Amino acid sequence: MACPFFMPLQQLDGGWLHPSRLPLGSGWDGHCSAPGHEGIQPSDQDLHEFCNMGYAAKCSRLPVERDFDAVRFSVARDQGSRLQVWFVCETGHRPASHGNLEYDVDRQQWISSHADLRIQKMVECYVKSYLKRKIQFVTTISETL
Repeated sequence: MACPFFMPLQQLDGGWLHPSRLPLGSGWDGHCSAPGHEGIQPSDQDLHEFCNMGYAAKCSRLPVERDFDAVRFSVARDQGSRLQVWFVCETGHRPASHGNLEYDVDRQQWISSHADLRIQKMVECYVKSYLKRKIQFVTTISETL
């Protein structure tokens, strides 16, 4: 679950024990988009404890009033050339909204996207991490054959 106010910009290498288990599929650097804190670059500690993890109740930038606390993503269907990605926005550890988005892998474009630019950017990062792991897996398998 990533913080709904985190705007990821570039993948971070290192610093996490199991980066593929992170909500966006790896660690990300970025900036805050919480009201009144737009564009602020979080510290490395904040990136590790709050931004990349969601449910950042102790983050000083998290607004008291918000539509949701965290966002989850998962690949529902991988058909090779097309991905279906589910998302769930949570409030109080409960689903507040959900849906699915589709990505055309061959054309590298979204067939359906999310209206909230923050969530759209997060799902793009999630898919980028997913496809990178998938390519690494296929490469490793082919090298062992």
